[in-house]
Amino acid sequence: MDVKEAVEISKCLSNKTRMQIMEWLREPEKNFPPHVSIDHFDDGVCATYIFEKSRLSQSTISNYLTSMEKCGLLVMTRHGKWSYFKRNEAIITEFAKYLL
Repeated sequence: MDVKEAVEISKCLSNKTRMQIMEWLREPEKNFPPHVSIDHFDDGVCATYIFEKSRLSQSTISNYLTSMEKCGLLVMTRHGKWSYFKRNEAIITEFAKYLL
């Protein structure tokens, strides 16, 4: 990881809601209802559930999720028209080691 990547991740994490999303996604089974279309969280959490839990506008959460994916904090998987997000644990670990 280089300084530029670390700065981008830091920018993403400098927002309370984005930090909450990272916290919620650490344990999706505890923070979100079971998915109707799939019966596991292997691919992450549907963006709709993240939006509902945040109580912010859909466009705001969509922008947050996009920027978090762009800087590498989240991985997105599509199932039809639905987008699922999960934490990118490898990048999170790399970022933490960079800060040490």
